[in-house]
Amino acid sequence: MPLNKTTLAIVYSLVAIMFFDAMGLLIKHLSVHYTAAELSAYRNIFGLVPSGLVLWGSVAWHRKGRIWKVRQWRLALLRGAVLTVAQLSFYISLGVLSFATASTITYANALFLVALAVPLLGEKVGAMRWSAVLVGFVGVVLVVGPGRDTFSNAALMPLLAAFCYAFVGVTARTMDDDVPTPLINLYSTVIAAIGAFALVPVLGGFSPLRAPSDLIWIAGMGAFGGTAVLLMITAYRMADQSDLAPFSYFGIPIAFVLGWVFYDEAPWSELFPGALLIIFGGLIIIWRERRLRQSQTTTSSAT
Repeated sequence: MPLNKTTLAIVYSLVAIMFFDAMGLLIKHLSVHYTAAELSAYRNIFGLVPSGLVLWGSVAWHRKGRIWKVRQWRLALLRGAVLTVAQLSFYISLGVLSFATASTITYANALFLVALAVPLLGEKVGAMRWSAVLVGFVGVVLVVGPGRDTFSNAALMPLLAAFCYAFVGVTARTMDDDVPTPLINLYSTVIAAIGAFALVPVLGGFSPLRAPSDLIWIAGMGAFGGTAVLLMITAYRMADQSDLAPFSYFGIPIAFVLGWVFYDEAPWSELFPGALLIIFGGLIIIWRERRLRQSQTTTSSAT
């Protein structure tokens, strides 16, 4: 029995979350010997492969004459520049913070998605959703931990990454529908790669390859990351954010378990109760969006 569009989008988003976590684990492993800028550069180079293969295998793209030009090319380039900042910030945090803490803070992107939807998509956000954003942000502050003995400025890096990832996600919804998803991803990945390569000399230069096995880890990091982004963008364009968001929070317990299994980390005091407030704020937003959509559907049917 074939899956409907929304169900397939949910499956894509869940697989993307697992791939993102796999990428994060490899970044944390490699960050001992390589800088965040280096890892970002490598990730984007190898991350081009999944999008390139999917685009080349697209029958619709070939039928339209294999068009590479995008009407909104300025926006596509801007998304790549913002993605550069997001990756650098997140990769730095993975090298300093516990895996679960860095990953959990980035889930604040669901809150930023609501805030950015106002100026970028022209959406109207009422008091209920703003209250939910505030609740979630309080959770983020508790996880970041200003004033706590273990607080460091590095905890602000995944928060910056969350904002940038939210911008990239929201702007994906503004791209023309006839532009293939892998082409959108290729644009942003190429620009992010150029940005990362430009930053490497400023941040210490490229390190010699420590061991041949590192090349396998680097390739895996890029493949996981590139495939995850491709799946996530596809999911965003197939279904409403309110249908996908509840499943994104599965990433928080998954990140906790992976950090515990692979790095013997169990940051209970750092994550709770802040992580619960982040989830609670996100679920309020989802509930409100569903109510609004049902109300609009009922009104349309009545007229």
